[in-house]
Amino acid sequence: MAKIPDIYISRKAEILAQFKQVLKSHMDDFMAGRIDKMYELKDIADIICLHPVHLSKVIKLETGHHACYFYEQRILLEAKKLLADTALPIGTIAHKLDYDVSNFTKFFKRFMGITPSSYRKSIVNYPE
Repeated sequence: MAKIPDIYISRKAEILAQFKQVLKSHMDDFMAGRIDKMYELKDIADIICLHPVHLSKVIKLETGHHACYFYEQRILLEAKKLLADTALPIGTIAHKLDYDVSNFTKFFKRFMGITPSSYRKSIVNYPE
């Protein structure tokens, strides 16, 4: 079996690094309110001048995870930060993360195993 050239291996790593940087920058802008629409994979692929299918395959090969995994992890991180602020209603948090309340609850529960309100109660000491 032929050895994969080092340039190809480093190109995959370069594509992954570009993807993560664009995603980070985009999510930072989204959370700061500088933009109001989340990118889709094809938008990121356009930015780094790749076909979305190729980008997705490279990410899967390099990490073992689909591209959406990185979105989901960042959204969960932001959701946890926002849920720590008890002054923010869960509906507001859902909308800030570009979800309706029902889908946000389903999304959060799928990954965390508990609802956003249960998570909030678990991290905040409510006076009894």
